[in-house]
Amino acid sequence: MEYKTINKNFKVVGFKGRGAFDNFAEEVPALSKQVLSRTNEIENHLGIEIALFEPIRDSSHRVGDFFVGLLVNDSLNTVPAGMEFIEINQQYVTARDKISNISSLHSYLLQWANEQGHARNLESYIVETYHPVQEGEEEVRIYLPIY
Repeated sequence: MEYKTINKNFKVVGFKGRGAFDNFAEEVPALSKQVLSRTNEIENHLGIEIALFEPIRDSSHRVGDFFVGLLVNDSLNTVPAGMEFIEINQQYVTARDKISNISSLHSYLLQWANEQGHARNLESYIVETYHPVQEGEEEVRIYLPIY
């Protein structure tokens, strides 16, 4: 698995959600289905699903925001009803693997970031992009924000 540090700009159109972190595993895919059902309304989309997650800052932080949508080429003149446009530009550590390995991917990426001396930016969204593959299981690329 390849780990790297990059600066990345994301332009996204989609839905914003809020909920208990413990419920993200159900709420995020449900909101994603709504986005995918309205793909034809999103101009200039790249066909890449994306989710942004507020990081858990400490053990008392139980509710957070998330954003689910599609990557777009540029800012839009019009955003579909009920959706929002968000753009973030940040430095990240990143890696990609099969979606079934997502938990271990997060853990290994955190460990690698620490070994490289990076400090996590807990004020910026964690980003995941989802990539169907021709043969086999969907892959996920995780971007953890750092300073």
